[in-house]
Amino acid sequence: MATPDSPGPRSRPLPVIAPRGEFDLDSLPPLKAQIDAAVAAHGGVVLDAAGITFVDSSFLGMLLATHQHADLRVAAPSFTVARMFSVVGADTVLRIHPTVQDALGAA
Repeated sequence: MATPDSPGPRSRPLPVIAPRGEFDLDSLPPLKAQIDAAVAAHGGVVLDAAGITFVDSSFLGMLLATHQHADLRVAAPSFTVARMFSVVGADTVLRIHPTVQDALGAA
C-alpha cells in the first residue's frame, strides 16, 4: 500500500524537465517550483541538464534536497554542470545518466 511519502510503483515514466540557461539564487525559484510540482505529482523527475550553461551553489542545494526525498535523475549534464558535480563530489551522490532515455529507463 502506498503512503503519501512513497508513491508506490509507477506505470508511466517520470516527467522530463529541460531547463535552459543560467540558474542561480535569483533565477532558481521557477525551476524549483517546476521540479517540486513534478515530484508531488509523480514521485520523481528527470532533469535534462544539457541546456544549462551556469549554476551556483543554490542549484546544487536544490538538487541535493530533492534527491533526499524523491526519485531525481539528472540526464545529459552540460560540461558546466558535470564539472560542478565533479568538483564538489555530487557525482557520487546524485543519479546521473548520459542521456534522457537512459534516465527514463533506469529503475
